[in-house]
Amino acid sequence: MRNLEIIEKKIIAREALSPALAYWKFHGKKVVFTNGCFDIVHLGHVDYLSKAADLGDVLILGLNTDSSVRKLKGQGRPVNDELARARLLASLFFVSAVVLFDEDTPYELIKKVQPDILVKGSDYRTEDIVGYDIVKANGGEIVTIDFLKGYSTTGILEKLKK
Repeated sequence: MRNLEIIEKKIIAREALSPALAYWKFHGKKVVFTNGCFDIVHLGHVDYLSKAADLGDVLILGLNTDSSVRKLKGQGRPVNDELARARLLASLFFVSAVVLFDEDTPYELIKKVQPDILVKGSDYRTEDIVGYDIVKANGGEIVTIDFLKGYSTTGILEKLKK
């Protein structure tokens, strides 16, 4: 299989996620879930995602669609479209799957995934993280990860404007 095929196979439609989840869970894999826009992927994202992946065996990334990013970030965003963002993130060896979601939050996706570990940035209070109730009800764990200082998409865009 060619590298681009491997990358594209990691971008999974929500409807096609069940067989992969069943396989991973049957084999006792610890499933980690996180989500975000990941508009301009930078060192901060790689740091965050690699630390999230270290928490388990499988890292599933919920990726906001273009329309979802626009709702959250405003006009002019995303800079990179959802296919570009999905392919780039799927190319990271420690990302097992990228699943797009169009809702304001990944709540329904988290309900489907039923992760063992739910990860967000430490700018969130644990109990305020979307999906906290689902993961806790299943005996899972919520983990927050500090962001790498000096790296943010907003900061990069500001630098570009100057």
